[in-house]
Amino acid sequence: MTTKLDVKKDRLVTLAVRMADMTGRVLEESPEEGITYLHGHGDIFPKLEAALDGRFPGEGFVIKLEPEDAFGDYDADAIRIVPAERLGDPELIVPGLVYDEIPGEAPDGRRWRVTDVAEGQAVLEANHPLSGIALQFEIKVLDVTEPDDEEAVGTDDVVVPSFLGLADKIVPEDDDDPTDEEMNAMLRAAEDDGSSMAKLARPPRILR
Repeated sequence: MTTKLDVKKDRLVTLAVRMADMTGRVLEESPEEGITYLHGHGDIFPKLEAALDGRFPGEGFVIKLEPEDAFGDYDADAIRIVPAERLGDPELIVPGLVYDEIPGEAPDGRRWRVTDVAEGQAVLEANHPLSGIALQFEIKVLDVTEPDDEEAVGTDDVVVPSFLGLADKIVPEDDDDPTDEEMNAMLRAAEDDGSSMAKLARPPRILR
């Protein structure tokens, strides 16, 4: 009979996860096969990691995280309104573009996302899209294994769970968003124009 392993540091843990806001609206959930990560290395929120310690496959629980324990409190100072031309060709500046810095300002490690463009002005925000929001996670441990040497140092199969790794790219649904073809054309034009600092965010949509 195979002995089940519990969750502990340096073990590979596979989870089924559903992330929702406090109204119960599902924001993101793992695929049917679950998501796998290397436990104990700070790849998930500390409170989630602590709640998983010592659990065995088959165990499940629900945990609530306040904003400060998840994606942080909303910072009203993390918003800038700048002339769109400072970011490149104004016709190519659209919501969803992400910049590592704002031209004319010293880099501070934050990433700035364009959230709106109107009358030649672009609104950039460094807040996480889910900042200021309390979240609840429904989690079930599917499997726990010992990694081999390659998995212990990280491979494509051992990554930050998608419910955290992708959530920072979620943007609100917008019926006026450009099509993929339009976005590709804009990106190519931006690259040809030398606007290499601009990065096109291709975000997953919030699950309804």
